[in-house]
Amino acid sequence: MECISAGRTRSDDMAEFNWTPDELQEIVDNNRLVLFMKGTPEQPQCGFSNRASMVLQQIGEPFVSVNILSDHRAIPSVCAWSDFPTMPQIFVHGELIGGSDIALEMYESGELQQMISDGDSE
Repeated sequence: MECISAGRTRSDDMAEFNWTPDELQEIVDNNRLVLFMKGTPEQPQCGFSNRASMVLQQIGEPFVSVNILSDHRAIPSVCAWSDFPTMPQIFVHGELIGGSDIALEMYESGELQQMISDGDSE
């Protein structure tokens, strides 16, 4: 898991991470913006993950990225837990908004920025 904040990256030790629903829920509950992606924002491993990361970087807010290629259990665990079949997956204030296409549309319309702001004021 990596936290992206003001251009800095911090890697957390995921060695003890078992991809349980409780662990995944804890990530989204404890972070306002979460991106489950293939690779990292610095080295995305697919175009959709790259697009999702770029959208979040354009917002200029800190976000957590989770490299789902780091463990063979990750993709099936995340998809089963979120009930969303594809990667990447973006969560805003604990709510799954979808993948890169939805995030880009929401960003371009201003809806994504509003959703972040609305969640901050709750």
